[in-house]
Amino acid sequence: MSAAAATAPAAAPEAPKKKSKKLLFILIGVVLLAVLGAAAALFILKSNTAGHDDEYEDEEPAASHSSAPKTPPVFLPLENMVINLADPGGNRFIQLGLTLQLQDTATETAVKAYLPSIRSNILVLISQRTAEEMLQLAGKEKLARDIIATISKEMGYEMPAHDEVEDEPAEGKKKKKKSKAAPNPVQAVLFSSLIVQ
Repeated sequence: MSAAAATAPAAAPEAPKKKSKKLLFILIGVVLLAVLGAAAALFILKSNTAGHDDEYEDEEPAASHSSAPKTPPVFLPLENMVINLADPGGNRFIQLGLTLQLQDTATETAVKAYLPSIRSNILVLISQRTAEEMLQLAGKEKLARDIIATISKEMGYEMPAHDEVEDEPAEGKKKKKKSKAAPNPVQAVLFSSLIVQ
C-alpha cells in the first residue's frame, strides 16, 4: 500500500494543474478576442469617420466653383459702446460690443482707416432704435444689416439688393432679381455683448 499511497497523492495535484492550465488558456483566448474585437471596432469607426470627411471635402469644391482655397475671415472687434436709446423719456440705454467679420486683411486695413466715421454712423443708427427693438431677434438682425449697409456706403462697396423684385408681365407674379454685384467684403456683424437697461 505504500506504493499506492505514494502514487495517489502525486496524481491528485496533477489534475488541478491541468484544469488551471486549461482555464488560463481560455482566459488568455477570451482577452485576446476582446482586444481584437475592440481594435476591429475602432478601425471600422475611424474608417467610417474618415469616409464622411472625404465626402464633405468632395462637395465643398464643387459648391464653391473656385480653384482658390477658402481663406478664413478676419475679425475686427470694435470698442464697446454705451448709447442712449430712442425710448420715450430718454432713460433707456444699451451697452453694446460689436465685432466685424471681414473678407481679408486688406479689408481690415481699409475699414480701420474709416473707423472713426464708421463708429459715429453706428452710434447714430443705434440711437434711433428702441429698447424693445434691441431685445428682439428681428431687431438685432435688422441692426446688423443696417450696420453692414452703413459701412458699405462709407467704404464705397456695393450692397446686394435683397428686396429688389421684378414683375413678369406674362404671369403677373413678382420674382426676386438676382444681384450681379461682387460679394461684400464686410461679411457680418457679430454681437459680442448686448445689455439693455
